[in-house]
Amino acid sequence: MKKFEEITTQTTPIYKGKIVHLQVDDVTLPNGKSAKREIIKHPGAVAIIAITNEGKLVMVEQYRKALERSILEIPAGKLESGEEPIHTARRELEEETGYGAHQFKYLQAFATSPGFADEIIHLFVATDLYHIENSAELDEDEFVELLEVSLEEAQAMVADGRIYDAKTAFAVLWLALQQEK
Repeated sequence: MKKFEEITTQTTPIYKGKIVHLQVDDVTLPNGKSAKREIIKHPGAVAIIAITNEGKLVMVEQYRKALERSILEIPAGKLESGEEPIHTARRELEEETGYGAHQFKYLQAFATSPGFADEIIHLFVATDLYHIENSAELDEDEFVELLEVSLEEAQAMVADGRIYDAKTAFAVLWLALQQEK
């Protein structure tokens, strides 16, 4: 048994969408009492810390309806069914930025909102970038603007709230730690 494990006794599907599913789990708590957990099931995603040959961080600005605002993010995207994260990373980098990369390095995976969702993001670093002529196009419901910023600019954006996205703030922290080495 895992420490503090909650045993699921029943799962009730609530909503099955194109991207996420919502379910309510009845669970038995470690103390023997019962509780309900609302859980969003997500296929997972990738995020890419893309660094240009000039040392700039590649970012995209896009509107996020859930937040009712545009935010700055590193390129990212949802895993397709059965797709390996590295393939998603290559596809999303090309679609969102028009870049390809000769070097992809897997960093780690992390949970985005473990209190209510099972989404895991696989984080990559892409270097030795090159522009792709006739690159893959964005999905028809995606609209992004490309930015390339220095680490110092990105750190200032985290500090003043222009970078509001956790995976992007994580990327900036990772880059800053790499420079300290």
